[in-house]
Amino acid sequence: MRTKKMCAILGNVSTFQGLLPLTENRPLDTLPFDCKYRLIDFPLSSIANANINSIFMIFNEGETRSVFDHIGGGKEWNLDSLQNRYFVYFYQDILKQKEQGQPYYESVIDYLEKSESEYTVFMGSNMLCTIDLRAVLKNHQKQKNRMTVVYKRVNTSTISLEERIIQVSDEGNALSLQSFKPGEHAEQVNLCMDIYIVQTKWLIEQLEIGQTREASTNIYLFLQSKLGEEQTTAYEYTGYLSNIHDVASYYQANLDMLDPSIFNSLLYSKQKIYTKLKNEVPTYYSKESRVKNSQCATGCIIEGELENSLISRRAVIKKGARVNHSIVMSNAKIAENAVIEYAILDKYVTVAAGIKIIGTVEQPVVIKKNQVVSTDVIGGLKS
Repeated sequence: MRTKKMCAILGNVSTFQGLLPLTENRPLDTLPFDCKYRLIDFPLSSIANANINSIFMIFNEGETRSVFDHIGGGKEWNLDSLQNRYFVYFYQDILKQKEQGQPYYESVIDYLEKSESEYTVFMGSNMLCTIDLRAVLKNHQKQKNRMTVVYKRVNTSTISLEERIIQVSDEGNALSLQSFKPGEHAEQVNLCMDIYIVQTKWLIEQLEIGQTREASTNIYLFLQSKLGEEQTTAYEYTGYLSNIHDVASYYQANLDMLDPSIFNSLLYSKQKIYTKLKNEVPTYYSKESRVKNSQCATGCIIEGELENSLISRRAVIKKGARVNHSIVMSNAKIAENAVIEYAILDKYVTVAAGIKIIGTVEQPVVIKKNQVVSTDVIGGLKS
């Protein structure tokens, strides 16, 4: 596939209140996942695997420090060469320009024009998947519609009220986009994954018209509105998908990685997943340690017991401590005889000796970053 066939726009500007406090000082995109990855790794890898060499990213102000820290020069995703590059823009600048009566999509339009790409793909990071964008493009070219939207058949229990579902015709076209209303749909529905491929020239024209008509400043909402106006191809994705919209869905997506079949389908398919490289020492397991159905990243010290848990880089689990059905992020320290069950411990959390932190699978306890836990937490949130 020739260079400049596609360019990409990557953006999650929603605040995802259901993920607080995990997204208090970081965007959803840089939430740690499966011990050593970040959620943004998955759309970035899909883009890299499709040989897309130009990305325009939109984030909220105050959320980009962790983005730049993780992506750096973009070497892992082949974005650090003279031909390959990425751009970061603040969503608040778009809002300010609209308030001032200025053409608020000019920065996006300028990027699209300079990309010289025939097609544009739009993705977010909340739909965790590994999708072959080249296959989507091939289908888009075959159908000859101006837009293609990706969907997946899912159970209604996995959908949030903010999501949209698609009605698909027998010919494979998206007929309508509807709000999800519990109790009003079949057990399975077509979830809109908000992944789009469109003709770049057409998108530029629509953005130019839209900004004169008070169109949405949010690009994925803008594209959703066009789905009802333009004949749109519906592309069915059949691989693993986790719709991450709250703490429970984020927790379950991580725990899913302990299932070998799901782990392999997401991380070891034909679509390679790239992440920031860190050369560290292997994890140390003492003779007293007991580990069952768990994953540990590099640099950890494991002296206690782990079961059905995910432990990120440089975490320390002391002798006598028990961690069960939990997510422990990097540099966390769990002292002797502590008990952690159904919990998410953010980075640099310290748990004192003998402390109990116990939640449920439906409501895992979340311990905020940098917290020192010196009293028991049985359900609820340690703030």
